[in-house]
Amino acid sequence: MSSTSTATRRPIRLGMVGGGQGAFIGAVHRIAARLDGEFALVAGAFSSDAERARASATELGVEPDRAYLSFEEMAEGEASRPDGIEAVAIVTPNHLHFGPAMRFLQAGVHVLCEKPLTATLADAEALAQAAEDSDRVFVLTHNYTGYPMVREARALVRSGALGAIRVVQAEYAQDWLTEAAESTGSRQAEWRVDPARAGLGGALGDIGTHAFNLVQFVTGLDLDKVAADLSSFVPGRRLDDNDHVMMRFSGGAKGMLWASQVAPGCENGLKLRVFGKRGGLEWRQEDPNRLEFTPFGEPKRVLTRGGAGTGPDAARVTRVPAGHPEGYLEGFATIYREAAALIRARDEGRAPSQAILAPTAADGLLAMRFVDACVRSSRDDSRWTAIGRESA
Repeated sequence: MSSTSTATRRPIRLGMVGGGQGAFIGAVHRIAARLDGEFALVAGAFSSDAERARASATELGVEPDRAYLSFEEMAEGEASRPDGIEAVAIVTPNHLHFGPAMRFLQAGVHVLCEKPLTATLADAEALAQAAEDSDRVFVLTHNYTGYPMVREARALVRSGALGAIRVVQAEYAQDWLTEAAESTGSRQAEWRVDPARAGLGGALGDIGTHAFNLVQFVTGLDLDKVAADLSSFVPGRRLDDNDHVMMRFSGGAKGMLWASQVAPGCENGLKLRVFGKRGGLEWRQEDPNRLEFTPFGEPKRVLTRGGAGTGPDAARVTRVPAGHPEGYLEGFATIYREAAALIRARDEGRAPSQAILAPTAADGLLAMRFVDACVRSSRDDSRWTAIGRESA
């Protein structure tokens, strides 16, 4: 079992773009970054509004001379300091991922970026290439990959315990956009339903990419084609709020993905089911410490985080004894801890442990190709559409 906060070296100096007062995801990232003692927030461009940026910095204990009004100003200002930031967390709306990420990669700063990677496929292609060409670490914060029992599910699939995968079903259902929340002053809703800020996908880009990434992370299957039906049920809404996607994978496996933000009674209903020739498994985000695994012809086995029968992949990212719940914040913190391990290895000129699993810009590019193919398929009345570089 891992320790909760055993970093013995100096914390990595972290900056943040976005995440000012009232920003939910910014607070989540800050908690995750410090949970294991690996990072210290020292600078930020928390808002383009000067008053809000300064107030945010004061609340967070960031020195006034390191509270910037733009990411460009922060990149320049921190580069001139001997104690400048070593990594940056980008927690802005989708359309503001590309610019900061590129600028900080060019400045030699490691990047942790919110998903989806960018708002457009073209930007995703360019950013993924820049990350590959850079000597800096780029981590995309698909936080659900940090859950111990998701790691256990991945290990079971990769070990062959399920046999050849035949069927995958993923869903992420919420209800918070059942009505036009974007018209009632909800800042979280406003940008998510605006194509200029969210990109091509509404629910698909916001939560569908999480479900898709979970499929890829656990199964490792290579997606070939999709047939998608994207809907906007709320009158006047310009982006999808409910999505049904059929998937075909190389090798013959089939899948279905449902993403919805108009499903009353659903809060954060992320679920994954994987069925192979020899067995199946099921994991639910709202009960994240439990994984159901059923070998064909045998009774269902319930594996729990930290419990008997759970393997080393889950144990490596487990912080507290079995029965004490771990969840959303710890999953996020695991991504930050994995990022820190990669950053330290890179800066020290050594190879990182093969056990480290952190989503990359390449994973983000694949998700953007998925979104793009789904949009093209839906526009063509759910025609089977290949995953590729052609953009909608």
